[in-house]
Amino acid sequence: MPNTSRIPEVPDAQLGPSEVVDAIRKRRGGTLLNLDRMLLNSPAFAVGWNGFLGAVRNALSLDARLRELAICAVAVLNRADYEMLQHAPEYLAAAGTQAQLDGLQDYDAALQDAVLFNEAERAVLQLTLEMTRHVQVSNACFLRVQQALGSTQAQVELVGVIAAYNMVSRFLEALQVQPD
Repeated sequence: MPNTSRIPEVPDAQLGPSEVVDAIRKRRGGTLLNLDRMLLNSPAFAVGWNGFLGAVRNALSLDARLRELAICAVAVLNRADYEMLQHAPEYLAAAGTQAQLDGLQDYDAALQDAVLFNEAERAVLQLTLEMTRHVQVSNACFLRVQQALGSTQAQVELVGVIAAYNMVSRFLEALQVQPD
């Protein structure tokens, strides 16, 4: 894979419109990522992305550890290194462990590993696998998620997180956005 993006990120000197850039910076704590610079090739798309992903990252009741586990699992399944580089620290900050991140590299083993991953985490990993690889989710898998998470809100939010970050990884990989 080449060491450059397929489409150039918007250079800092050409960023705009300013209200769009300011909204993205605010969500990011003052910085922009290469992903943001790529999105700013289409300001309308960047506005929608920023609002949607801002809600997915900051407005859900889903446990942050399970959210970040699902995001890291999507990254592993889709071989989206940029996504993993951004979210591994978030997973660790949400009480995930480095051993768990390492364990995801052998995804089939992780699905069965009751030492590294509790039942809820393994249910998240199974749902992530089925949604990412097959789109359709088996009844057995979803029943397992329902039992592990309980609330319908958490179930909807988990499905939404997995769907959203499949979108993110596909965007990053198709355009070969380079890690920051």
